[in-house]
Order: sequence, then C-alpha cells, then structure tokens
Amino acid sequence: MPLGAADVAWMMMATALVLLMTPALGFFYGGLVRSKNALNTMMMSVCALGFVGVAWALAGYSLAFAPGNPAVGGLSYLFLRGVGLEAQGSIPHLLFMAYQGTFAIITAALISGAVVERMRFGPYLIFLTLWSVVVYAPVAHWVWGGGFLARLGALDFAGGTVVHVTAGSAALMAAFVLGPRKDYGRLAFLPHNVAFTLLGAGLLWFGWFGFNAGSALAASASAALAFVNTMMAPAAALVAWTILDLRRTGKATAVGAATAIVVGLVAVTPAAGYVSPLSAMALGFVAVFPSYFALQWRARTRLDDSLDVVAAHGLGGTVGALLTGVLAQKAWNNGAADGLLFGNPRQLAVQALAVAAAMAFSAAGTFGLLKLIGAFTPLRAASRNEGLGLDVSEHGEEAYSHGEGAILVLPREETPPARPVSVPQLEPEGGRA
Repeated sequence: MPLGAADVAWMMMATALVLLMTPALGFFYGGLVRSKNALNTMMMSVCALGFVGVAWALAGYSLAFAPGNPAVGGLSYLFLRGVGLEAQGSIPHLLFMAYQGTFAIITAALISGAVVERMRFGPYLIFLTLWSVVVYAPVAHWVWGGGFLARLGALDFAGGTVVHVTAGSAALMAAFVLGPRKDYGRLAFLPHNVAFTLLGAGLLWFGWFGFNAGSALAASASAALAFVNTMMAPAAALVAWTILDLRRTGKATAVGAATAIVVGLVAVTPAAGYVSPLSAMALGFVAVFPSYFALQWRARTRLDDSLDVVAAHGLGGTVGALLTGVLAQKAWNNGAADGLLFGNPRQLAVQALAVAAAMAFSAAGTFGLLKLIGAFTPLRAASRNEGLGLDVSEHGEEAYSHGEGAILVLPREETPPARPVSVPQLEPEGGRA
C-alpha cells in the first residue's frame, strides 16, 4: 500500500498526542501526593520517556512486532534493524514504531502510581525499563503482533488489555511487594494540589484522542468513530461518578471528577473502534460503578495502592475489555466482529481469556522482576528519607520553597573537633606588683 499524506500527517500528530499523555500523567499523579513527594512522583512519569523509549527502540519493538511465534516476536527488528521508511500499511514503518513506543512508555509509567512516596528512584528505573521489555512487549505481541490472542480473535482497539490490564496487575503486585507507606492507616495522606490533578486529567483526555483515534493507523472513518467515542464515554463516566458522589456524601469532589474522566477513557479504549457512540456512552457510565466501589473498599484495607491504579486502570480496563465482547457491532467496525448482544457470545469468552492471560503474566513478571532487583539493591527508601520526602532524598530538590529559602542539600561532612583556644591573661591595672 502506498504512503498516504493524510494518514502520515494524522499519525505524526497522534504520536505527539500520546507522548504528551506521559507528562500529563505526571501532573495527574503529582497533584495527588504530599508536597514533599511531588517532584519524585512527576519524575517517575517523565523519566519513562527516556528509559522506556530507548528500551523500546533497541529491543521492545522487535519482541512485540517482529515475526515470531504465538508467544513473542522475533529479533529481526533488534536495534531497529530493518525498520525504515518503507510502508507499514499507509504510513512509514519508522512512524509506526514510534507510535507504538508511546504506548509502551505510558503503560510502564502508569505502574508508578502504586509505589509513589516510598520506592527508591534507581531501582524504579531499572524495574521500569526491564518491565517494558519482559512484560509489556510480549503482551503487545499476543494481541497486536500476530500472537495467540490475535489468532483467537481478541478485540483490543487501543490497549484495554495490552495497556491497562497489564499495568493494573503490575501495580497490584508492586504494592504488595513493597508494602504500605510509612504511617499508612494512621495518618491521612491528602492531595497537595488538586488543581494539578484536574490539569493532568484534562491533558490526558486531550492526548487520549491520539491514543484511541490514532489506533486506526489512518485518517479514516474508523478513526473518526474512535475519536467520537473517546469524547462521549468519559462524559458519561463523569455524570455517573458525580451522581454517586452526591448521593454518598452530598459533595461532588474534584478528585472524583478527574478520576471519573480517566476511568471513562480507560474503559472505552478497547472498544473505541468497535462500538457505536451510544454503546460507548453506556460503557463509560457502567464502568464507573465497579471502579468507584473498589476504590471505597480498597481504602479500608492494608493494600496501599497509593493512587488507585488497580481500581482506575486495572478494573476499568477489565470492564472495558469484557464489555467490548458484549457491545461490539459489525455495522460499526467494518465487519470485525459482533459481541454478545449482537449474536456472538463467543466474543465475550475470548475477551475474558485475553484479560486473564494478561493479568496472570503481568503479575508473575512483575513479582519476579521486583524480587530480582531487590536481591541486589533495596527497593524502598529508608524510613528517615521517606519521612523527609523523596524530593529531597532522591533528587536533591523541592517542588516548593517555604519562607525565605529551601532546604540546603550539601554532602555531610564530619565536623573537626574544636581546638582549645588560649586566652592571654591580662595584667591588672598599674602593672605587675
């Protein structure tokens, strides 16, 4: 297929939009933590742009999309060998690689929400990089690279299973391995900047148009459908969450509104190009309920999934993937598949199998990687550093200065012992006797 100018232009824009989602995630997460950990939390997202981006180009892309076997791609695209300006569909192969790389980046960054305020930054970067290659790339191959789930007919338009289920399962396991934050359950950990969280949610919604509509890989009717569904599902989710908040507490919270937007976006992601706009709205509305009540339940447990990655992404992605198997409709998806409501109950079973496989593999891979890294270096910050805040202890910076200055971070030096000072004896007035 020859290159299409409109398709190339749209996919370059979509790639930039999805890349924006990772710093947007940094703002969303950064506003939800205490001020002493704001920079550290944002850096956990921002640094994924570099570490995961490089790992994807060198190895991850090949393991996901090179010809291989049903479990994993081959090594023919290692170090971008054979990835050039030749056509991949109607866009250059190199652009397809870059677009898929933005997905790998934000998927890995999502996990940080479960370990903020307590995981050391160095081990986190090692984990992030290895996870993107060892866990994310094979699951992407299963669904999008011709692997066994693709052969079974699993539907995942833009990453409900590949992105959100894998990230949610990894977050659950990471929170379990690291344990709760210091003073968790004894002190209230309040968001320090809800405005940042709302800004992050808005930027995520903006970038998500590239995430979902870009997954059509062309400027096409399918992209237009995904674009509209990406607008309508979060809108319905926002309505549902606000109603639940008002009925439960009488107050509609800004954090709740931001979370609702994200849950709606997550839920519609696997279905974006397969369902009608009315089905997308129904999906977004329904997906709020399990996430909302799971969040309430989790807060009463000892599981310190700090920013509720499991409830928002893991559960939202699971509900969205399953409802794709219910609501998919050939009339809207160019004949790809019908769901349960349109006479194809098998599709729901395939969706459930895909979710279960991604969950199990991601959880096992995450557990193994964390235990391996932990055998060589501590995963958690020291208790004193956790109390001081990871901005200072891990980065030597503060998000905000207080009063006339900030904490001055200098190497600790041993203070030399004081030398005795001889005091001359004064002669009494009038000279010596």
